[in-house]
Amino acid sequence: MAGAGTYALLTDGSTVEIRPAAEQDAQAVRAMHAQMSPDNLYLRFFSLSQRSADREAQRVTRPPDAYHAALLAWLGGRLVGVASYEPTSVIGTAEVAFAVSDDMHHRGIATLLLEHLVSLARRRGLTAFAATTLLENNAMLRVFSDAGLPVRRKIADGAVELTFPLPGDDGDQVLAGYLESVASRESRADVASLRSVLAPESVAVIGASRRPRTVGRAILHNLVASGFAGRVYAVNPQGQAMEGIVCVPAAADLPEPVDLAVLTVPVAAVNEVAQACGRRGVRALVVITSGVGAEGADLLAICRQHGMRLLGPNCLGVLVPSRGLNATFAAGQFRPGVAGLVVQSGGVGIAVLEHLSRLGIGVSSFASVGDKYDVSSNDLLTWWEQDEVTRMAVLYVESFGSPRKFARTARRVGRQMPVLTVIGARSPAGQRAAASVTAAAATPLVTQEALYGQAGIIATRSLGELIEAAALLSCQPLPGGRRVAIVSNAGSAGVLAADACADSGLAVARLGEATQSGLRGLLPAGAAVAGPVDTTPGVTTEAFRACLEQVAADEGVDAVLAVAVPTALSDLRAAITAARLAKPAAAALLEQAESVRLLSRGQPLDAVPAYAYPEGAARALGHAVRYQAWRGRQDTQIPEQGGHEVAAARGLTAAYLDQHPGGGWLPGPQAAELAACYQIPVTDRGPAGVEVLARLMPEPVFGPLVMLGLGGTAADVLGGYAARLAPMTGADADDLIAESPAAPLLRGPAGAASAGTGPPADTAALAGLLVRLSRLADDLPEVAELELSPLIAGPEGVSAAAIRVRLSPADRPDPFLRRLR
Repeated sequence: MAGAGTYALLTDGSTVEIRPAAEQDAQAVRAMHAQMSPDNLYLRFFSLSQRSADREAQRVTRPPDAYHAALLAWLGGRLVGVASYEPTSVIGTAEVAFAVSDDMHHRGIATLLLEHLVSLARRRGLTAFAATTLLENNAMLRVFSDAGLPVRRKIADGAVELTFPLPGDDGDQVLAGYLESVASRESRADVASLRSVLAPESVAVIGASRRPRTVGRAILHNLVASGFAGRVYAVNPQGQAMEGIVCVPAAADLPEPVDLAVLTVPVAAVNEVAQACGRRGVRALVVITSGVGAEGADLLAICRQHGMRLLGPNCLGVLVPSRGLNATFAAGQFRPGVAGLVVQSGGVGIAVLEHLSRLGIGVSSFASVGDKYDVSSNDLLTWWEQDEVTRMAVLYVESFGSPRKFARTARRVGRQMPVLTVIGARSPAGQRAAASVTAAAATPLVTQEALYGQAGIIATRSLGELIEAAALLSCQPLPGGRRVAIVSNAGSAGVLAADACADSGLAVARLGEATQSGLRGLLPAGAAVAGPVDTTPGVTTEAFRACLEQVAADEGVDAVLAVAVPTALSDLRAAITAARLAKPAAAALLEQAESVRLLSRGQPLDAVPAYAYPEGAARALGHAVRYQAWRGRQDTQIPEQGGHEVAAARGLTAAYLDQHPGGGWLPGPQAAELAACYQIPVTDRGPAGVEVLARLMPEPVFGPLVMLGLGGTAADVLGGYAARLAPMTGADADDLIAESPAAPLLRGPAGAASAGTGPPADTAALAGLLVRLSRLADDLPEVAELELSPLIAGPEGVSAAAIRVRLSPADRPDPFLRRLR
């Protein structure tokens, strides 16, 4: 093989390398075609000529040019697929052809090659592919029909002539449908590749020591003690039995190609052992060893070469309690359940595992990804989306390898289940610590907040807050709104609960007259029934239960918060668990030692979360309310906006960079012209209104950030920005405006009575401009920085009084191309 390529997954989870054909590949291409069966050759060439293999090898491997392209698919050093296109008489259209080895059909090779050809052709400016195939070639016809592109067919003389347009710019609906098809195929392939990690039938612990209290021995012990039903092997040069498992001296001596090998060997031996595992046919590695450092690139290359998925290095391991799989060195056993957990920090992982088990939520699967060379939170989210067990995803990650993929995946999964995280490394000291622990740069706080907000991830500020939110979301339905009815047997406790609700963005419900009347008949004299409800300490158990049920039935209530202090007169804990409520509920039991626990009603996860303090309950309810609001207004597609002159904008930036290869600031007229390509008006005669500042800022990992803050003198007083990642949806733009420091001024007098502002600004027009700005950033990666200041938002519209644009040379990668990072 020649040159480096791109690795990607087939539908069965196998890893293949896709790379351009080169002259030195001619023999491999000739041999692959010569070994094809007569039926396969006939379907490919419409004949059985003995010279077909020679001609094809010459055609495919000739020197590349702007009109011809050929890609090869390699599996473990063997050529298994060839794809190419050649120009036709129609300008902008190329004819594609595919060949796949006989034994590799129905594994998605041709489809994967087609996706890579589409990406290459789009970059070269082609607009359509054409193909001719025999009518009986059902497999090839299925590849074209399932690709996600609209296909035009014409049948003539026993052959099918197909033409399909290639997806255009990001606003093209053909592209949207195609990308959805690619994402679906990627998801299925990813899940298939993870079965060796999360559902293995055989596991080997390499580096298992005869000495107790060592990492390898602890992992082997946990596998045996947890009751793993599959086959377990130990690898130790001494070759003695441990934990009832017979040892073999080396990976090469394993009696079978195991699904999963857990490596606890010294760092100097990691790559050598990984290579031996690959040669033995091991399907996945968990590398516990830390300090791999500069050898990490070689470790990943070994895994790619042999088609092994890699968890780690520098990790705690993997755990699937329902399968008895505990390939970690954590102490104790953990409860199976419904929460998927992925962490970079093994210590945090152990803590969260303990809490989830204590609460009874349990864990569906757990992975400690460590330095995250390969398997990441993206992969785990995809697995949980399809495993039919997980109902909640919990993440603790300090860096992102493929953030745009993470955002797309989390947003998709978030529509199915809650996704929770802790925002770690928020401070400079925390970021330094994260880098030293995970060998990856931590993501700035403003970027994390932008990512999590857009993806609908429930982002908490502490581990305790994460557990609080998980407890409620595991067993309660989502609130329909933010109105919370507070019921307490102590007036002061109700006051604290009301304050806590306000702090969490919730509204204390004022109960309707019918509900108040019913409560007066239930409660002792002196009770307050308007809301918050003060039942007085003399309330009975039954009255408190009935009170909760009546309050929950009120149409003005979205959730119920019961706050109780213990008395000798009643058992309010029993009242809370006995109440049958049609609304979400939480309790604050002020004598409780645990920060949160679940009060069981008798069935698994049929429970009420009980908190030690009202603040914990209010925070959890607040997260649930915001998550439900995100789900309810989620528009997942980037909105179509006609009139974008993308080609003109790219031509403008290309012309500047041709003259200034190092980049620089565009002259004012050209900057305004660039903005006009996206219908962003720049004029000194714009509407009167609020001065704001919109800015595109580069983010080295995530891509550009769209930032919105105050402009003019107000910026000196209030300052700050809100941010979202490009590209944005309409909902993202609305959130950006609502979270920005400019929001009170943009709402007009009702929102900022003391500011002396005029009528409300046209925030719909501002949102549209921000979406267009984000589209510009996504289309033009060479735009390194852009500022609209001041940007005037008034009741009659929005326009920029000035614009500054800095360009920098940049690649234009295809973020949707299916490949392993």
